Parts: sequence; structure tokens; C-alpha cells
Amino acid sequence: MMDSQPRLRVLACGGTFDKRYDPISGELAFTQSQLIDIMGRGRVTLPHVVQTLMLIDSLDMQAADRECILVACRAASESSIVIVHGTDRMPDTARVLGPHFGPHTGEAPTPRGTPDPSKTIVLTGAIVPYSIAGSDALFNLGFACACAQTLAPGVWIAMNGRVFAWDSVRKNRVAGVFEAIA
Repeated sequence: MMDSQPRLRVLACGGTFDKRYDPISGELAFTQSQLIDIMGRGRVTLPHVVQTLMLIDSLDMQAADRECILVACRAASESSIVIVHGTDRMPDTARVLGPHFGPHTGEAPTPRGTPDPSKTIVLTGAIVPYSIAGSDALFNLGFACACAQTLAPGVWIAMNGRVFAWDSVRKNRVAGVFEAIA
């Protein structure tokens, strides 16, 4: 974390992004989040704080895990939030968060009241773990940090140089990319 007041909060939730190769088991597994080191390596000078919420594969994510992410976003004092998340269920989490943040559309309030219009929340992840050569993790994290500072309040997904609104995106598992849906 930088010396001055944080302006960006980065939430670690796991996913392929934070997995490491375990040479004993021959599998990808979690040890601890690498995000603090990654933010340093990326020379991020924006005052920020990294918070680890969980280290799980998004395929294992349950409603209670998404609730934990929602609570952390609501509690954050920063208006710019990046969530590092597994890619398989990232759109599911975005759909949980979306109605709670961004401008009020005039529709019925969410179960917790009117959406918070002050926060820009960007979910990102990686198709290839940060710890493996050729990973897209560092680029995606940097891109998401920039998006969190420049996009309008609301919930977004930023992957591989593209930005998607929370309610119009899916992961194309065959192509290994995110794409807009109508």
C-alpha cells in the first residue's frame, strides 16, 4: 500500500489468476495471493490497498462467497475497485453485484435499497495463471486498474483489452475469450 490515502481497492478472490504450479502434485493450486507482488512489479503508483477475500476456483464459488464480495465492495471506502476473480463464473458474480452499484435506473430498489452510484467495480482474471510464462494476468490487472479509474460508476468486466457491461457478457469457453451478448 502507498503512503497516502488509498484510491483503489483490489480484492483477491482466487481463480486461475492466482494459482501456482505444484511440482509435487503436478496440479495448479493456491498458496497465497500474489497480488501485492504483482502491483509492485507493475509499478502501480496510484495509492491502493490489496485485500484477500478468498482463494478459490470460481467453479467452486457459492452464493455465500458472492455475498462476501458484495459486502466487501459496499464496505470499501474507495470508489474504484478491482476484483480478481476466476473466469468461469465471473459473469455470475457480476450479475450479483450489478444491481447494487452504478446510477439508479428508476427501477425497483435492490433488496438492500438504492444502488450505490459512487463506485466503479471492475472484475478481471486470467486464462493463464500469473505464475506461468505467457500469462495474460499482468496485462488484465493493469487494464482493469485503468478501467476502474476511468469508467462510469457501475459493474464491468475487463478482459484481454475489452470492457463489458455486467449484464451483457459471457465467457466463450471454446474460444477462451469473453464476448458481448445481446
